[in-house]
Amino acid sequence: MSDQRRRVITVALMLSNVMSGLDNTIINTALPRIIADLHGIEYTGWLVAIFLLGTAVSTPLWSKLGERRGNKLAYQLAAACFLLGALLQGCAQQMSFLLTFRLLAGIGNGGMVSLPYIIYSDLYPNAHKRLKVLGMVSAFFTTATILGPLFGGWIVDALSWRWVFYINIPVALISIVLIQIFFLDEKKDRPVRRVDLGGAIFLSFGVVDLLLGTQLVGSASLATALLIFAAALIFIGLLVIIERRAEDPIIPGRLFKNIPLVVDFTLFVLIWAAMSAYSVYAPMWAEGLMATTALVGGMTQIPGAFTDMLGSLSVEKMRRRWSAYQVMLATCWLLAAGYLAMAVAPRYFPYWGILLAGMLQGWGHGVMFNQLQVKVQEDAESQDVPVATSFSYLIRMLAMAISSSVFGVILNEHLAKGVKASGGKITLSMLNHLSDAKTRASLPKQDLVQMENILYGAIHAIFWAAFILVFLSLLLAIWARWREKKLAGKR
Repeated sequence: MSDQRRRVITVALMLSNVMSGLDNTIINTALPRIIADLHGIEYTGWLVAIFLLGTAVSTPLWSKLGERRGNKLAYQLAAACFLLGALLQGCAQQMSFLLTFRLLAGIGNGGMVSLPYIIYSDLYPNAHKRLKVLGMVSAFFTTATILGPLFGGWIVDALSWRWVFYINIPVALISIVLIQIFFLDEKKDRPVRRVDLGGAIFLSFGVVDLLLGTQLVGSASLATALLIFAAALIFIGLLVIIERRAEDPIIPGRLFKNIPLVVDFTLFVLIWAAMSAYSVYAPMWAEGLMATTALVGGMTQIPGAFTDMLGSLSVEKMRRRWSAYQVMLATCWLLAAGYLAMAVAPRYFPYWGILLAGMLQGWGHGVMFNQLQVKVQEDAESQDVPVATSFSYLIRMLAMAISSSVFGVILNEHLAKGVKASGGKITLSMLNHLSDAKTRASLPKQDLVQMENILYGAIHAIFWAAFILVFLSLLLAIWARWREKKLAGKR
């Protein structure tokens, strides 16, 4: 393959990061307006979680489709699925339809963001060269996350929240066309082994039940939640049994016998489980507690997006001087500091404080993503690089989906307690409009402070939960670095 063709393919694949980055940040900016229009603050967690659920469940399936039918076709189908989901989300007239179409877009997103990293491992076999490319890939993503709040806030204020979904349609079309023209069909031997249909079914059922049970905690009876969790455990247990017998398992058991790989996976889970706390609830803090516009609320994501880019681009240089675990340990300290700042922040925390905390978490995520993504591919056996890459996306998205649901449960619990404690003065419907600058003026002024205190208590609890997750990742990084030094000493 010529360098020119390789560069065009890389840019076309980077557009998937643009689409994903736009969706991730624009939806957060538009959430208050969507909630006010479609009336569903109690579904805030689901709007994020259901997209991540579709991404998590579909990621290993797209990987297997790529192995059997080629990564080119698999990527194009995934991008087309995302495109259709974006179109239908913009047309949704009810919250139930929006959630359904968001699931469809998430399914497309699962292949659209994971398959490129499998393709990059083939296009750039040298690890250091791949780190440079991944730095540029993250720069594309970060650019989208920077433009997302700006365009998203402007679109929501000037046009309609529906256009935050439509904006991805032309980007998806360009990516699909470029891949069709420049990406030649891979000449690889396709596996003729039996499709692991049972594994796909039980994986999907297990993940869906796990997320559903998490979301129902606090809103349904304890017996119902426990029943759903029990079903999830049964499906996951059946998945383990089937995968041991499968000719071509979706998730090979040998991945979990590789200790460095398990450490990589666990760090992905802990750090990305905490990630949605800032991306979703920092804008809500600004719009609901500071009475800012959607544009200003979305701008809380911009400083972190810049530091995310800088962190991504710095990994390759950092690795020239430090080991992988040294890089990750130092980064975990910064992440812990960023989340702790939001966890201990007082009610009248200044806007610049939110931005500073975002800069710390942005740098940490930028470094950790690129370092962990390459390390997964280095720690895995050569034949397991595609499945290990897709599995790292699966658990990362699943962690974000479950944590988003948990954060949503925390939000709903605190809102419900606040409404009950108000003695009827405040309703959930009133809280729906608190974060919308246009409808906030219609709320009774004498109750605004009490409503803000209710929202603050909920967001405050969410950031404490996120800090605990990041602190656990810090402890794991300390252990991994100790183990690395111990093994080096034996050599």
